[in-house]
Amino acid sequence: MTQVLEKPQTDVVIPLVLDLLEWLSAGPRPYTEVIDAWRTSCPRLTIWEDACDMGFVTRRNPAAGPQLVELTPAGINLLIRYGRL
Repeated sequence: MTQVLEKPQTDVVIPLVLDLLEWLSAGPRPYTEVIDAWRTSCPRLTIWEDACDMGFVTRRNPAAGPQLVELTPAGINLLIRYGRL
């Protein structure tokens, strides 16, 4: 289920989710690269998990090569809405 952000959940999480989405807007990236860059052990900053749960990113398994992470249409729309794309 895709969740639309009408009001920011926190002042910290929304900008960081937008940063992740903007980083991914250049094109699909390998899952391992995304996790290395965006996974955190802080239970209050679950940026990767939040972006997945809100339906802004998806993982794709191409026939050849590594698993990829890319923006969903909802993620693209969120970037446009916040003037990041």
